[in-house]
Amino acid sequence: KKNQTIQYYNQNAADFVENTRNVDFHVMQDEFIEGLPAGAKILDLGCGSGRDTKYFLEHGYRVDAIDGSAELCALASEYTGIPVKCRQMYFQDLDAREQYDGIWACSSLLHLSYGELDEVLYRIEKALKPQGILYMSFKYGVFEGERNGRYFLDFTEEKLEQLLKKHTSLQQLRNFLTEDVRPDREERWLNLFLKKINS
Repeated sequence: KKNQTIQYYNQNAADFVENTRNVDFHVMQDEFIEGLPAGAKILDLGCGSGRDTKYFLEHGYRVDAIDGSAELCALASEYTGIPVKCRQMYFQDLDAREQYDGIWACSSLLHLSYGELDEVLYRIEKALKPQGILYMSFKYGVFEGERNGRYFLDFTEEKLEQLLKKHTSLQQLRNFLTEDVRPDREERWLNLFLKKINS
């Protein structure tokens, strides 16, 4: 699954960047950084085109960016101007301890299976500082499997509640639905803000 999805992004990196880089996402980005201290350290988990990394950098935050696709990392590094920090890495390899004030996972964790996501959430909890903020988003629904050459894990509020039962140090701040911001898409997204309440 992982290899197929990574392969998709490596082969379609330029198109993907073209379709996502200029999307105006500042409402979500601003809500995320409002909860962070000035100059906070952010991990862009699955940075894709580098759009969000660039936004956070421009607003005075320190950012580490990782993505599973080497091609996307190269394009994101070029775009953001932080070549050293955009690392090709799988979410399952995240091994930081209380390093980040915020972790931004915008439509990236949705490529994991349910079991993998469960494991990666423990890694995210560990990587966040106490009171750290996590943003993640998923396509809305109950589907899990391959769609258009990539693996997808969709979520509803109920499915999310089930997952988070095991992750007691992550407190939901709010979850809400949005329409897809890309003009040609008619999809809904489940957005979620969480806070790490104990270490």
